[in-house]
Amino acid sequence: MATKAIERRNIVVRSSARGFKVSLSRRVTTVFAWMFVVFSFLFVATMFVSIIGDVITRAWPALTPKLLTEVTSGIGGGLKNAIEGTFVMSVGALLLAAPIGISAGIYLSEHGRGGAGKVLRFLSDVLVGIPSIVLGYVGYITMVIYLGWQFSVAAGIITLAVMLLPYIARSTELALANIPLAVREAGYGLGAGEGRVVLSILLPGAAPAIMTGLFYAVALSMGETAPLLYTAGWSNYMWNGQFTKEPIGYLTYVVWTFINEPFAESHRIAFAAAFLITTGVLILILIGRWLLVRGQRRMGAYQG
Repeated sequence: MATKAIERRNIVVRSSARGFKVSLSRRVTTVFAWMFVVFSFLFVATMFVSIIGDVITRAWPALTPKLLTEVTSGIGGGLKNAIEGTFVMSVGALLLAAPIGISAGIYLSEHGRGGAGKVLRFLSDVLVGIPSIVLGYVGYITMVIYLGWQFSVAAGIITLAVMLLPYIARSTELALANIPLAVREAGYGLGAGEGRVVLSILLPGAAPAIMTGLFYAVALSMGETAPLLYTAGWSNYMWNGQFTKEPIGYLTYVVWTFINEPFAESHRIAFAAAFLITTGVLILILIGRWLLVRGQRRMGAYQG
């Protein structure tokens, strides 16, 4: 009897669900919402393809072996020195900012609920909002002038590292926060200390997301111009390994400067530099995304 009563009630519920009618206003709202989402996606995709296509079309005449084998000379030449300088400063900034940023992210994730954590998180958010040109000007005053380093690699790397710190710290904090509390409790239950839990359990589990944040940070540093104008200067020569009192070339300077010249050759070089930056950023983002998806699939958390 009880089973028949439950089945009868289920039949009634299903019948009433089939008879439920959606109001006209709700249908219209749903249609407009879907139309807006589709339009937004198509707009963003069109802008992306348009920008990439325009950069490739304008840069194509300059994409020759000369671009990678010769240094910049006046308004022409190649971009060997600028490519090397961009690589040196991006990697240097990452090596300097990653240990500090990851450590800050670990602290915010594990002990950031107190007053000190709230202050650190607030200062990190403020640092994100500071314009990069302001960081460059501060670096110019402190390192180029006060410390006497002049335009140099060290000044550019330190300025970029300061800019990347909050991004690395926040990505690390979010990556660690996504690990369930039960994982931490299991580690403590096995007798592991806090340091062992963080180093042997939490960081390996959050490594794909942390690596994604690091790749995004490098991509961000590759596209910066304003802070480097005040700190790294510019050089038509290859880097000689000196960190102070020696400027260095970089790709964004070529884009910013050569595009304003009234010569077709300089415009081609500028678009070639923009193409190299764009390609590098896309590769880094794709690698970061691949690492994240690969790590999630390995842990069984990704179904896409």
